[in-house]
Amino acid sequence: MSMNELFEKQIAELQRAHFLVLYWTTVAEDKKIRYNITNVFDDLKYLKVTRTKQSAVAFVETLKTLCFIAIREESNRKNLYLSNYGAQALEKLIISKKFEPEKSNYLEG
Repeated sequence: MSMNELFEKQIAELQRAHFLVLYWTTVAEDKKIRYNITNVFDDLKYLKVTRTKQSAVAFVETLKTLCFIAIREESNRKNLYLSNYGAQALEKLIISKKFEPEKSNYLEG
């Protein structure tokens, strides 16, 4: 399996929550707003994607492991930043229309 095939397979396995985290991280960066794991949890809970912070952390950690996002500790918060790979993954997901972007209550509410 080539690296490109692996990348495509990784993207195909992403769930709605992963997509939303990538999308919201991008929106936050565009707005120059810090977006952290607590915000992820609140937004996913608001959309009824998850009810536990453990699940939100698991989605974020998966994206970090795949090198799609970076997590930086700033002012006692773990803020999320999109990587180049994450941007490519998000672009492919948007083009495929597998998931629809949804508003972040924190960023746009």
